[in-house]
Amino acid sequence: MQHADDIQHQGLIGTQPPPAEHEPGRRRLPASGFSTVWLVAPTTLWLLIFLVIPLISIVVFSFWESTRSGMEPDLTLYNYAEFFSSKGFFDPAAKGFLRPSVFIRTLGSTIYYTLVVMALCLLLAYPIAYFLAMQVKSFKWQMALFLLALVPFWTSYLIRAVAWLPMLGRRGLLNTALIDLGIIDKPISALLYSEFSYTVALVQLYVVLSIGPIFFSLAKIDKSIIEAARDMGATPFQIFREIIGPLSLPGVAIGMVFIFVLLMGEFASAVVIYGGKTSTTGTVILNYYAIANYPFAAVNALMLMLAMMFGVVIILKLVNIRKEL
Repeated sequence: MQHADDIQHQGLIGTQPPPAEHEPGRRRLPASGFSTVWLVAPTTLWLLIFLVIPLISIVVFSFWESTRSGMEPDLTLYNYAEFFSSKGFFDPAAKGFLRPSVFIRTLGSTIYYTLVVMALCLLLAYPIAYFLAMQVKSFKWQMALFLLALVPFWTSYLIRAVAWLPMLGRRGLLNTALIDLGIIDKPISALLYSEFSYTVALVQLYVVLSIGPIFFSLAKIDKSIIEAARDMGATPFQIFREIIGPLSLPGVAIGMVFIFVLLMGEFASAVVIYGGKTSTTGTVILNYYAIANYPFAAVNALMLMLAMMFGVVIILKLVNIRKEL
């Protein structure tokens, strides 16, 4: 009998002690290690100080009253009325009857430029990412060319924006080349401080943010699926429509979210490249902050944030990133 018990407790690495019987009155000691609270505390504290509190402050300050020296606590909707309505908005005989205020129109123009630049970035980024992921076979060359595409992103944002001034100016490289080739007789002033230069600069500044996500989505596609589709007689267009396009949508959506959020808050390029001839919601916030009208700047910042959230929700509704991944 003793021999049988020894065999019963014999394990792969030797004799094992019999399992201890559970004692109802005995408490089990907690596992060693950090508590979950201590693990999440630094991140929670960071988000609380640098995200939650500033957002709450923006909402609170938007209801305060502006003074010559800054602002003072109050509960007023004057700043919101100033943002949404214009002079003669409620007067049927006035020229501005039911006409959106200049601040709403500025927010609309900001959204317009953002959508245009997003579309151009997608048209440029997708072929580049497709070439890197699908046409370049060597992983070493894929990474090398991908890092090469990221080189402009290694420099300062303002340096990349200011670099367009000698490129598109009246005596810039492009005008000089066109004159030397005999295409034009005199410099084209519209190349700089115009909608054209503003759009081109924004595309160059932000296109790299969409190349990366699209490239990684395309690189994850199993090449055997594409080969199987070719063996079954599928055309290149059918392969792209049924396989490559749908599987690359998460990268497209992530890239568009990056570009959308950053472009909505854009203000430096409007000053440097467009020469201050156009206003974005970002420049409006900057101008009212400069004159210490903090409550109205907070209202514009809050409306901009709501527009950002609405746009991101739309993009994520169009593409279910979790489902696609």
